[in-house]
Amino acid sequence: MFDYEFLKLIWWVLVGVLLIGFALTDGFDMGAMALMPFVGRTDNERRVAINTIAPHWDGNQVWFITAGGALFAAWPMVYATAFSGLYWAMLLVLFGLFCRPVGFDYRSKLENTRWRRAWDWALFTGGALPALLFGVAFGNLFLGLPFRYDDTLRSTYEGNLFGLLHPFALLAGVVSLSMLCAHGGAWLMLRTEGDLWRRSRHATRLCTLVFLASFAGAGVWLALGVTGLSLGEGFDAGAVLNPLHKQVLADNPGWLGNYHRYPLTQLAPLAGLAGGLLALLGALTGRAALAFLGSSLAIVGTLCTAGFALFPFVLPSSLDPASSLTLWDAVSSQRTLGIMLVVALIFVPLILLYTLWSYLRMWGRLNDQTIEANPHGLY
Repeated sequence: MFDYEFLKLIWWVLVGVLLIGFALTDGFDMGAMALMPFVGRTDNERRVAINTIAPHWDGNQVWFITAGGALFAAWPMVYATAFSGLYWAMLLVLFGLFCRPVGFDYRSKLENTRWRRAWDWALFTGGALPALLFGVAFGNLFLGLPFRYDDTLRSTYEGNLFGLLHPFALLAGVVSLSMLCAHGGAWLMLRTEGDLWRRSRHATRLCTLVFLASFAGAGVWLALGVTGLSLGEGFDAGAVLNPLHKQVLADNPGWLGNYHRYPLTQLAPLAGLAGGLLALLGALTGRAALAFLGSSLAIVGTLCTAGFALFPFVLPSSLDPASSLTLWDAVSSQRTLGIMLVVALIFVPLILLYTLWSYLRMWGRLNDQTIEANPHGLY
């Protein structure tokens, strides 16, 4: 069995992998639906856009559910503090996601223009709102959340929903939304033809430009205007389980300490920028596969950039830095982490294989003729 410190690190990596898997798969679902009302001019074009993700969107959300379950099991204090303190923000995300299944199922029940347009905007909300809020959440991690623990480890959250709408957090939301919309646009380029393909190409180009500008802007803002946290000396990563038994210092300008300490981590922001440039090149040249590869690399690079900068902090506190939760002191027992690791090593590869198989089986481009030939068999 692995030692406790190594298991804690492994689960930080695994949670990150699950979040990246969610962003890569469900990300293009959300991005495609956020773009759908704008790139689809006719009812058939909008149905084509919807049916590019129809066979996979619910399976892709398995990554989101799995990441939430892993967060609960591996980092119970993070789960409890974040989900209770960010209750209304989480509800907004869930209400946005609720729009998706009902939108897909009910949109084509009636051949009524007003009815279908209403569901189109519901699907837009279900794609754009979570994509925006996930970015706002990450932005607030860099700023710190207003919570603290008392001597009995009861958490107190002293903020509200509007307090999360800090300008930097909103900029992080723009990074997330533009990144996933570019990913969704590249997906539509892969799966569609004709006018819808051309509009998706234009949308991918525009969203990628916004992503590159906002990603670079957020990095400059962090470096010049935000002070991060660092752990004090004498911290035993393999033993401490009480988040109050550590010294936390607010001496990390821009959360850049890890990039100086571990130069290899600098590849993450470079990958984010390189991915954005590849996606832009793919959109400019009409090469859908290159655009999708670039948007995927941008997602991986962006999430790794955030994770490496925050390491080892998982939920920083703006009220009491000592109450900040790290991957070392907010975790489950060694036995729990060990059992979960065995389960993950068995089932995560199975999920990957099944997902790959389902995409290969249902691959192909869609067009107006596909929709007209299946008036009742498709959304």
